Amino acid sequence: MKKKTAPRAAGKRLQGRDFISIDDCSTREITALLRLGVAIKAHPKKYRRALDGKMMALIFEKPSLRTRTTFTVGMSQLGGDSILLTPADISLGKRESVYDVAKNLERMVQGIMIRTFGHAICESMALNARIPVINGLTDHEHPCQAMADFMTVLEYRKNLRALRLAYVGDGNNVAHSLMLTAAKLGATLSLGTPGAYRPDPAVTARAEAIAREEGGAIHWSEDPAAAVRGADVVYTDTWASMGQEGEAEARRTVFAPYQVNRTLFSLAKKDALFMHCLPAHRGEEVTDDVIDSPNSVVYTQAENRLHVQKAIMLELLRG
Repeated sequence: MKKKTAPRAAGKRLQGRDFISIDDCSTREITALLRLGVAIKAHPKKYRRALDGKMMALIFEKPSLRTRTTFTVGMSQLGGDSILLTPADISLGKRESVYDVAKNLERMVQGIMIRTFGHAICESMALNARIPVINGLTDHEHPCQAMADFMTVLEYRKNLRALRLAYVGDGNNVAHSLMLTAAKLGATLSLGTPGAYRPDPAVTARAEAIAREEGGAIHWSEDPAAAVRGADVVYTDTWASMGQEGEAEARRTVFAPYQVNRTLFSLAKKDALFMHCLPAHRGEEVTDDVIDSPNSVVYTQAENRLHVQKAIMLELLRG
């Protein structure tokens, strides 16, 4: 969902905008945010007063380690501040409507980050608040994670257009954002998921269309080996996300052939990177000898959430 004003082509093109979906941004804007994230990581002191006096409301309807820490620390390191709002404080849609929360917060803070279940809640917050809204995670997309992922890849593999990335496991919110980001950046992404758990057809079609325009490609198969073979990066995620705990046992059976173990990982290039958005269920979607190997960059991914989210907040809230 785009903000109420049209995107601008020059330096302030993201100011005042929302960041709800990767598809809200152009290839140029995504690339600029990634480069800014790299610059902030290299020279953090340069940006320590960039959002002086700004306040961000952090709405959490799901538990969080990385999202809560990186947005809280990131806002502080940019010279601003944040306030945590949990279900005990607002209980979206129950104690108070999304509309009323949005209209209140727009008068009190300069930006909103929301981590929730339904994507429509996030979209409604963005539609009704006259201040920038950032998607910290929904069941449909996880755009900040994908930005951190590609910032990490950029640090290790300079040419993103030559990148061959494999995603194995559940075709979930992370997969959706990875597909859209890879497509925007002209990379090739091969997904290996069970047929019943493949990514959303509408997201797939959109990513394929973007990839054709940008010179990349999106492939899907039920065969994890086909996805991983010759890859520069192998990515996986938990088999049961938050809210799917009741399906966990059944999913373990279905996804067992999709475990990223040494045998499967060996099909990728010898210097392939292993990525996981965390938290990881060791012994399920990934084995210790892969996630703890020299090829693993999972903790760099986690750290880069801080830097790229600082870039996103800076671009949206500056001015």
